[in-house]
Amino acid sequence: MALSASSHAQPKGATGVLVLGDGTVIWGKGFGASGSAVGEVCFNTAMTGYQEVMTDPSYDSQIVTFTFPHIGNVGANEEDHESRGLGAVGCVVRQEVTAHSNFRAQNEFVEWMREHGKIGLSGVDTRALTRRIRLSGAPNAVIAHSPRGEFDLKALKQQAAEWSGLEGLDLVPGVTRSEREDWRGGHWQLGFGYTNGGAEKPHVVAIDYGAKDNIFRNLVKAGAKVTVVPARSSFDEIMALKPDGVFLSNGPGDPAATGEYAVPVIKALLDNDVPLFGICLGHQMLGLAAGAKTAKMFQGHRGANHPVQRVGEGWGDSTGLVEITSMNHGFAVDVDTLPPEVEQTHVSLFDGTNCGISIKGKKAFGVQYHPEASPGPQDSFYLFEKFVGMLG
Repeated sequence: MALSASSHAQPKGATGVLVLGDGTVIWGKGFGASGSAVGEVCFNTAMTGYQEVMTDPSYDSQIVTFTFPHIGNVGANEEDHESRGLGAVGCVVRQEVTAHSNFRAQNEFVEWMREHGKIGLSGVDTRALTRRIRLSGAPNAVIAHSPRGEFDLKALKQQAAEWSGLEGLDLVPGVTRSEREDWRGGHWQLGFGYTNGGAEKPHVVAIDYGAKDNIFRNLVKAGAKVTVVPARSSFDEIMALKPDGVFLSNGPGDPAATGEYAVPVIKALLDNDVPLFGICLGHQMLGLAAGAKTAKMFQGHRGANHPVQRVGEGWGDSTGLVEITSMNHGFAVDVDTLPPEVEQTHVSLFDGTNCGISIKGKKAFGVQYHPEASPGPQDSFYLFEKFVGMLG
């Protein structure tokens, strides 16, 4: 049964609902955890990797609308988690979740959602919802699931209307590690799982603002030894680990809010010529530390099919080459605020927004997209090799 009514009248059999901040009510069939959760509604256009998306800490306080209709077909397993912490609070899908048909599956996606406290809503016209987001921007909303179909719409509307939204919100404290961790585990191989990296390698200290684990695996694959530290680690604490380079991770929320405590540390690293590589939120905060500004995007970029072009110097024959990338961000570095010593190196071919910077005279660069490719293509692994290669 497909339920896509957007009126206040509850259709027969509706056990889930999405209530937008403007009072719009979208009914469907709930699955996963019971209860309610508030967040910003976004859409993701990837055709694979729904479990990786749902466990990406960058999606904290977000409700993901999957544009691909067949969600659940590969089930869920313990190896495909991108973090041990938070991720998306819920998801919206077109069809009822498909039973798995994959030899790696350890659980059905519906059961996995329930076990991890995430709320799902099926039977929604996701094309119409996606179009609404594209035309009107990403709305605040509450997603709710009641197996008995019992909802307090008045309370849900009030909760959606009163939520502050992501702008100005520092979500990193809820997703960062609480203590230092010596990372173990390299790239995944079928039949072998995750390989182990050696110890005698360039040492990368990774600041965890809500990192995807596959980033660390790709750093190991590129030849690095990785130590992960909490987001509020000081400059002195980082330097005491004797890093050859420092990685700035992805994460959720407004980079300007997180930057209140992160940017001074990044500036100190730049002043001491420590090599830096930032991804997503880390890229944005590198831009802030270099003197640029960030801004909330109208709808954001989320999917595994975003074209990005190399436009900066230093790429040799590959300048102008287009990468198909995986993205997940609702904020961006404002290219018009880049100071003269910061060069734009990558640009989105969808809307021209900034997707990469490097700082002249420093071994420091960042990209807005996700080169760790989980989910997504593998066009951008060279960035890990570039970073580790400059540490020797």
